[in-house]
Amino acid sequence: MVQQINKAAVLGSGVMGSGIAAHLANIGIPVLLLDIVPRELTGDEQKKGLTLEDSAVRSRLAGTAIQKLLKQKPAPLTSKKNLALIEAGNFEDHMHRLSEADWIIEVVVENLDVKKKVFAQVEKHRKPGSIVSSNTSGISIEAMSSECSEEFRKHFLGTHFFNPPRYLKLLEVIPTKDTDEKVLQFMKTFGEDVLGKGVVHAKDTPNFIGNRIGTYGLLVTVKEMLEKGYSVGEVDSVTGPLIGRPKSATFRTLDVVGLDTFIHVANNVYENIDEKEKEVFNVPSFMKRMLENGWLGAKSGQGFFKKEGRDILELNPETLEYSPRQKLSAASIEMAKQAKGSQKLKALIYADDRAGQLLWGITAPTLVYSAKLLGEIADDIVSIDQAMKWGFGWDKGPFELWDAIGLEKSAAKLKEQGYEIPSWVQEMMEKGHASFYIEENGVRFYYSNGEYRRIETNEKAINLRTLKETKGVIKKNSGASLIDLGDGVALLEFHSQSNAIGMDIIQMINYAIDEVALNYKGLVIGNQGKNFCVGANLAMILMEAQDDNFFEIDMVIRQFQNAMQRIKYSVKPVVAAPFGMTLGGGAEICLPAARIQASSETYMGLVEAGVGLIPGGGGNKELYLKHLNSLPKGMDFDLQDVANKVFESVAMAKVSTSAAEAREANFLDSRDGISINGDHLLFDAKRVVIQLHENGYRPPVKEKVPVTGESGYATLLLAAQTMHLSGYISEHDLKIAKKLAYVLSGGKVPFGTKVDEQYLLDLEREAFLSLVSEGKSQQRMQHMLVKGKPLRN
Repeated sequence: MVQQINKAAVLGSGVMGSGIAAHLANIGIPVLLLDIVPRELTGDEQKKGLTLEDSAVRSRLAGTAIQKLLKQKPAPLTSKKNLALIEAGNFEDHMHRLSEADWIIEVVVENLDVKKKVFAQVEKHRKPGSIVSSNTSGISIEAMSSECSEEFRKHFLGTHFFNPPRYLKLLEVIPTKDTDEKVLQFMKTFGEDVLGKGVVHAKDTPNFIGNRIGTYGLLVTVKEMLEKGYSVGEVDSVTGPLIGRPKSATFRTLDVVGLDTFIHVANNVYENIDEKEKEVFNVPSFMKRMLENGWLGAKSGQGFFKKEGRDILELNPETLEYSPRQKLSAASIEMAKQAKGSQKLKALIYADDRAGQLLWGITAPTLVYSAKLLGEIADDIVSIDQAMKWGFGWDKGPFELWDAIGLEKSAAKLKEQGYEIPSWVQEMMEKGHASFYIEENGVRFYYSNGEYRRIETNEKAINLRTLKETKGVIKKNSGASLIDLGDGVALLEFHSQSNAIGMDIIQMINYAIDEVALNYKGLVIGNQGKNFCVGANLAMILMEAQDDNFFEIDMVIRQFQNAMQRIKYSVKPVVAAPFGMTLGGGAEICLPAARIQASSETYMGLVEAGVGLIPGGGGNKELYLKHLNSLPKGMDFDLQDVANKVFESVAMAKVSTSAAEAREANFLDSRDGISINGDHLLFDAKRVVIQLHENGYRPPVKEKVPVTGESGYATLLLAAQTMHLSGYISEHDLKIAKKLAYVLSGGKVPFGTKVDEQYLLDLEREAFLSLVSEGKSQQRMQHMLVKGKPLRN
């Protein structure tokens, strides 16, 4: 068996195959992408005088799929540069090159005979010990490899990615009876540590775990809608974030997935299950008519919803006509909005109104069905819950949801309505157990075969909530907490609203730097919220500005700048661990850190121009220094070019779409790290702190910064004025750009003058205070707070 995956091959270049190839390229693994040889020339190929024997034609399908990766939304690649790691080929000319691959992934058409033929060819060319897997979503893994050799079968299993592979966390691994246990364990570890996935061990049953329950739940929802007279829009208005599901809820999700894809998955289950289950998986006739009409959802322009101008229309399942989208209105919805935690779900599901009746009608059968499948699709409830959370974006899996609404109360209602509760659940309650999960001393246990068993977790997946419950908190205030991460490392966790930076967080930064200097090896700045930090407390800044309290704003900005300098020159290493939205002040906290350990999905940028300001906490200076420090030592460079790049990044409020892009934009440098698995981010950051400490960390020496001065200011100003005259930016954008240009160029000094950091910080603060007093800047701040998007006034 291979010890590591150095090269991979993907067989099949459709949306899924090319997406898997892109994900492998994102983590640095070279990929050979193969597909069939075309039998006809395209018009463009004919014009170029190509023939069916030309290599470009023979590998056209894979080559075209690779190029499409650059245009797909959401982007499959974390950086366009990763495209160079994917090589196109075809099944007739390049199968011999499978001998180069450590992992071969089959993603061809969902047809057992076709797959068997492909694997017969794979077996001729693969090297012994290489791992082979299928990304099928429904065909039996066992059946695919039944005619292959024993050595092949030992190294064969299912690896079912969810689409899109870059973004969806779930990876279902499905062994056969012949799969070597070492191969299974290797793929689980590789999936978590290298691919960055949440790996679930599924059984070789129709549609495995996620799609089996997900398809059932969706069809139950359709059935309830039709029988009880709800509209498509009404269902979606209560089956999204209100109950801990994605914003796309039910039918918007179907439109995104594609009705053709969903019906294929549903039919696969229908054809491979017992007669008593078939009724639920029989797709309603109106959906079949939609398929015939080509109303597949987003990819065809209409599905359950259709956009006309600014209006979103919903489909009437009975007439197949569109009408204005409706929302469900009920007292329980308003009550749930005021409730917290499990009380929110209870307020909805047990309510005797249209919302409560709908949610009980779709939840009850799904819970019972999930319990009935235990042992058939997975050996434990944890795998089922994780599959639904990681694959479908549920906040709680079926058994966690059952606990949240109360097992005993729900069981009584289920019995009253004639549901057959699975015997193992009944026996569990008879033994006096009232929940599927329990927690003791910060450790979670799950119910299994008459007892509670500890949930095994990857040591790299640090859980801050559990850590605080078991170890306590060193110090906290309303905005942040200082926590002992263990091994001599502390962590500063933000927990203000949206993790916005206010005086409470600044105070905790200062306390953390002092405490770590005395008692710890170093500090990690990170959290496990929705986003790392979306910037400063904009509401507070706007309120003070509208009250003309600029002295207060000046004090806050000075303290923020001082805190950032303390991070930079801390005697103990500070490692920032950003993820998700890391904007404005969030980026400013990361830039001065000794190191940044970023999640692969980090969206970083200095976006203050969008609210009429420029960065005021040292962000301009630090991004400028990151650019300077990225240049080869000892070589001549163009100082004006550096200033131009930073000016463009800040003035245009550019945001990276990944950590890889953040590195290309010099928010990260070559010393900074990227964690593919977001769950391992804090562990990785902690490890960096320890390495820096063990290597004898010393803070950077304060040095003066070369600036472009007056001539550089004129160059930047000319660029801004040109954009204004061309109509690309408004008058107020130009004013902001002028302030930014003055700060980045260092003011009225000659080109090449070296100035100290405090001088640049003073320029930043003065420009920030000037802009925050502007009426149009305050309008932009107000618009962002109310609308959640920038105003270009």
